[in-house]
Amino acid sequence: MAYELNKLKILLVDDDSSMRFLVRDLLKAFGVGDIQTANDGQAAYQALRSYAADIVIADWVMKPMNGLEFLQKVRNEPDSPNPFVPMIMLTGYTEADRVLACRNAGVTSYLAKPIRPETLYKRIVSVIEDKRPFVRTDCYFGPDLGDATPVAVAPVESEAVFEI
Repeated sequence: MAYELNKLKILLVDDDSSMRFLVRDLLKAFGVGDIQTANDGQAAYQALRSYAADIVIADWVMKPMNGLEFLQKVRNEPDSPNPFVPMIMLTGYTEADRVLACRNAGVTSYLAKPIRPETLYKRIVSVIEDKRPFVRTDCYFGPDLGDATPVAVAPVESEAVFEI
């Protein structure tokens, strides 16, 4: 099914300007009508205060605030502008510990670089179609994981692909 994405608002977060331009151009080609960009998690968190994004696409490796820290802040801070916003983590790292760390932090979807246009489009569509309810437990807030439960993982030291 093809979607008209002209009313969709996407916040794109990546410190690499070439990747930001590439993904922004793909989103425009898909017909996304409103795209705002930020070059790190701190700038993105501030942008969410005035920009009501429907979806956030964020890179993992950024400074001073990386994508995982940004995700955790959006999901868990009491003053978060939108803790329910669907978030797609876009990264070149696919180690299982990174995937689990993002899942445990409440990511909606995970996408590995390099990206293909059809894969990005399908991931956006899956976020639109799969309206999982959010759940809160003592150790988790984010989209319902179904039968999966958050698990303890070792701290991530390096910078992952999964669908949850």
